[in-house]
Formats: sequence, C-alpha cells, structure tokens
Amino acid sequence: MTTDTFANIYFVGAGGIGMAALERYFLAMGKRVAGYDRTPTALTDALQKEGVEISFSPEADSIPEAFRSKEDTLVVYTPAVPADLPILEWFRDNGFEVMKRSKALGIVTRSSDALCFAGTHGKTTTSSMAAHILQSGTVGCNAFLGGVLRNYGTNFLLSPSSPLSVVEADEYDRSFHQLTPYVAVITSTDPDHLDIYGTEEAYLESFAHFTELIRPDGALIIHTGLKMRPRVKEGVRVYTYSRDEGDFHASYIRRGDGNITFDLVTPRGTIRNVNLGVPVEVNIENAIAAAAAVSLTPGWDVETVRRAISSFQGPKRRFEFHLKERGGRGHVIIDDYAHHPAELRRSIESVKALYPDRKLTVAFQPHLYSRTRDFAPQFAEALSGADRLLLLDIYPAREEPIPGVTSQIILDGVTCPDKRIVSRDNLADALAETDFDVLLTVGAGDIDTKIPEIISRMNLSEN
Repeated sequence: MTTDTFANIYFVGAGGIGMAALERYFLAMGKRVAGYDRTPTALTDALQKEGVEISFSPEADSIPEAFRSKEDTLVVYTPAVPADLPILEWFRDNGFEVMKRSKALGIVTRSSDALCFAGTHGKTTTSSMAAHILQSGTVGCNAFLGGVLRNYGTNFLLSPSSPLSVVEADEYDRSFHQLTPYVAVITSTDPDHLDIYGTEEAYLESFAHFTELIRPDGALIIHTGLKMRPRVKEGVRVYTYSRDEGDFHASYIRRGDGNITFDLVTPRGTIRNVNLGVPVEVNIENAIAAAAAVSLTPGWDVETVRRAISSFQGPKRRFEFHLKERGGRGHVIIDDYAHHPAELRRSIESVKALYPDRKLTVAFQPHLYSRTRDFAPQFAEALSGADRLLLLDIYPAREEPIPGVTSQIILDGVTCPDKRIVSRDNLADALAETDFDVLLTVGAGDIDTKIPEIISRMNLSEN
C-alpha cells in the first residue's frame, strides 16, 4: 500500500523520537498530522510549533474532528503504547487503517533507495554520520534517525529531490523486517531484547532474515566476525568492514592532542587523513561503516566524505561532551546512551583511551528489569573497567518490576574497589562529596537530565 490516498496521518505515541521523524516527513509531504502522547516534552512542544496537533488525553474524544474519517486518515502507532489504549481501540473498532511505525517506515523505503543501518549498537551514530555525509554533498537524503543530530538540531533530514533515504533499522519487536533496503549495514549482533526474542539463536535469525529483504540490485555491508550468517538474494553484493580488516578498514591510525586521524581504505581507493569530529575510538568503525554505505550511492565524493566526517558533531547522548574545562586537566563530563553490556564496555574503553592518564568515574543507570536480569554478569564485567562506579536504580521504561532484580545484582559482580549504589536524586550530591576527574554518565534512561544539576552543584564551568 501507499500513503497517497490519505490526507491525514494520526500518530499514537507521537512524542517518540522515531515517530517524530515520520511526523515531520508527512508534514513536508503536505499531509495533515496529529497524534497522542502521554505527557508533554520538549519534543512534543517542538512538533506542535511545526504543525502537529498533539493531545495528551488517551480518550477517543480527544481525536480532532478532521481525523475521524477512516477514508481520509491513516493511523500509525508505536508498540511502546498499550494495546488497550482507548484511542487505539477506537480507531480499530471503527475500521481505520492502523499500522505500526515500522510498516509506515517500510513504505518510505520502498519508494526510495534506502540505506538501512541495523545492529545491537552503533546504528544511531553510523546512520547519522552517513546522513551527514550525504547532506554535506550535492545529493542529500531523507533521513529517519534515532537521535537528534547536533549538527542540525533534529532527527529528520529532508531533501525532497533526493532518491536516497537513510533509516535506522530497529530490531526491537522485529521492526526492521518491514524495510526494503537498497544498502543494509549490520554493525553488531550481540544478543539483546531477549524479552522479545527469547534466545540468542532467535535474535541472530532475525538479523539473517533482515538480510533477505535487501533488494536484488543492492548490497550488504557487514562487520567482520559476527555470529550471524547472512542470507542474501542472488545479485546482492556483500562487503565486510572493521577497524583493522575487511573490504573497508582503517590504516595508519594516529592519536594525539585530543584528535584521532586515520586513512580510510575502500575498494574505490584510500582516503587519506580522515579526522574524526567526535574523537573517540568507537567512531573509527562508525565512520568506516558510514562511508562504506555512502560509497555505493551517487553521493560518494572523496572530499565530501573527508570534510563531513571531520565536521560531524554526533547525535545527542552519543559520546556527548557536556563539560571540558579549559587547561587540559580540568573536569570532563561525557554522556553516552549505551545500555547493552557490549556498548557499555566500548564506551568505557573509548573514554579511557581518550584520557589514559586520568581517573574515570562512571555513573550508570541500568535500563529495563529484563535486560538487567539477562545480562547482569556482563554488565558487571564491563563496569569493572571504571576506576569508580556510581550505580543508579534500574530505569523501568515500559516494564513492571521483576522480583529479585535490582541494581545490586550488577554491583555484586563489579570488581573495581570504589563502587556503590546511589539514588538518581542523590547523584549530584554524591559526586560533589567525592569530586571526580573524568565523568561518564551512561544509560538509556534519564540520567542525562541530572548533568545540569551536577555542573551547578559543583560550581563547574569551562573557564
């Protein structure tokens, strides 16, 4: 199906970051857009100013009159909302076309040459970097991203004349099975979302199925050494990448003075002196994957790639520097969204590589009871790389508590000697009492909202 026959699009869960990108896309396509979300946020405020009619009541009588015709209105929802939400039930009971966000995004990919980035971790930064490369050149793209790009202040980029779309392909709830990639990138397949998949084997199978969806004239770019085995159609080109080996890789990596520079080796030649705009170790591979995807499009241009990677500021909450006091030895605060053990380990290792001679304090907020239960030993191992750990209570998100599952089951396995649990409300006080050198706040919940209080409480500034 297409969305052409609908004048109105109604979004249930309109305040989600992924939903917001679609809302902005349909607004740009001339649709009338409305929706529901549970509470107002800075994002819903921005969407309302841009023309999205958003209500915060779950009752059906809050639906605007113009969106009550099933012939004119398509309903898009996120699986994060309850199935028995009154608004959603009303639309279904009255015969509206109702689809998940992933299906609506899939429609977009079938009407474009879609670069789809999947993986347990790395997909937000990598897809964002690819979008920035394309947007920095002459071709542009329409990008639907999972984080707000600091270069643009949005998670949605619009280029109406571009044939390319860039999509973050989310494996949660098997959402990425709705996509039709022209180029698919798989960054990692460390098991996650076991509340959905049950087993590692089922998780890997989901990624294998994703590779079957690539267009026959398309390509797969996959990180070396992954457990999953792709199942691509005949005609699909397959490329590998990593930091040190593969069809796309880095050579002559230089680190110093807060910079990381390398040469990018590709089947189309080597790009010399690529300088990372966000100079952390993990972004070497992210830049390689992004450039690899772009190399298969009309947007490939050596100078554009080099310039764009250097000017890329990253998505918010992905190695985002909130404080870097002048003088080289002052306080540093970095925030990262990592919420899986493998992500967490790479995040800690990247910060320690950037500041090898300084003490690293990590404040970690676990995300989801089920993920904590499933990966407590792995979280403990990753967090043991910190010099000091402040562990917050679990951020529940969509889940109810699970008996016996608390942050304590992580803390018990952490081997760094300076470790303790603190409440979210007391985090700023705990840091002020003991001070810190380099602080990494990390987790997919709301720990980042405490950073202004930490800075204020400790009277920190960049001067």
